[in-house]
Amino acid sequence: MTFEEIFALVKDRKEKMPEGKSTTELFKKGSHGIGKKLVEEAAESWMAARFEGKDALALELSQVLYYAACMMAENELSLEEVYAKL
Repeated sequence: MTFEEIFALVKDRKEKMPEGKSTTELFKKGSHGIGKKLVEEAAESWMAARFEGKDALALELSQVLYYAACMMAENELSLEEVYAKL
């Protein structure tokens, strides 16, 4: 899955807010809740890089990307706005 596909999925979940999805519960908590999750996954990425190896790091970084996409959707940032800062 590409980042663009992740972002499209997240935007769809924010729009539809499907019951029973953890992403729906996260969006109900807003930027604060999403930010906490993003920081948690960033810390876990660091620990995976330091102590767990490439496979664990790849998993943790995939979660960082997912929650970054959630933060973007929550704050109505487009891919283009973020890419312009890269």
